[in-house]
Amino acid sequence: MEIEVPVYPYSQAEAKRLGEEALWRESFRANIACKEAIEQVIRENFDGMHLNEDCVDAVIERFGYKRTTYVLANTLKEKDFDGRFREHNKEWSRQLYIPPDKNHNYSFAVESHPAVLDGFISLYRQRLDALELFGSQHCLPDSRATLDYQGKVLVMSTYTLKESYWDPKYQLWYAHDGFGCSPKSLGRSIRATCLADGECVRWNRSEFIGVIQDKYLPDWAREQVERLQSGQEIYPPDAQFEQGMS
Repeated sequence: MEIEVPVYPYSQAEAKRLGEEALWRESFRANIACKEAIEQVIRENFDGMHLNEDCVDAVIERFGYKRTTYVLANTLKEKDFDGRFREHNKEWSRQLYIPPDKNHNYSFAVESHPAVLDGFISLYRQRLDALELFGSQHCLPDSRATLDYQGKVLVMSTYTLKESYWDPKYQLWYAHDGFGCSPKSLGRSIRATCLADGECVRWNRSEFIGVIQDKYLPDWAREQVERLQSGQEIYPPDAQFEQGMS
């Protein structure tokens, strides 16, 4: 099933350098299958005037959010010149990193009519927004490039997390230390604790979106930070998470 194939995050050239061409090739085939599935559901669900709003669900169910996002963002980047795509959708794609690969990226750019495809993308983004995940809009401006992360609560990119963990509570991590805390350091490693379950792991600085703005930090997360800073063990909070993202 395509949703089980990980989205490979590098170009073919980088995959070759890393000795991971088989992983890249498997992901590339899934990208093309996702692109073709989007084209098919648009053909089957557009009556010449309206697009069935539920058509996006079949693609998400088969390929998951990560790959669908990857393919749609790549499509908008490849077709950035086309004025039939709305600017707010183009701006969304610009916030997502797709490794440059001029020999292959065009192959999984969706070829449906731009105006109809733009509607599909908007419907898809509504489904994505309904997950209420933290994003760059919840972080301090330019924090990824300018702020020291030590002692801060960071927002992890959903594209680092497995899709089964796509929940805002698993995106919040407390940064302890590591060369990667400094934006000017050559080292990238950061030792951080997940505020949802207490797991302590080393991550790369690039795997975080930035430092969360205080107004978006849930009360349960503040309590977890206080426990960590006082040297106490933290425990999974109650099932009811006050996300405070309105």
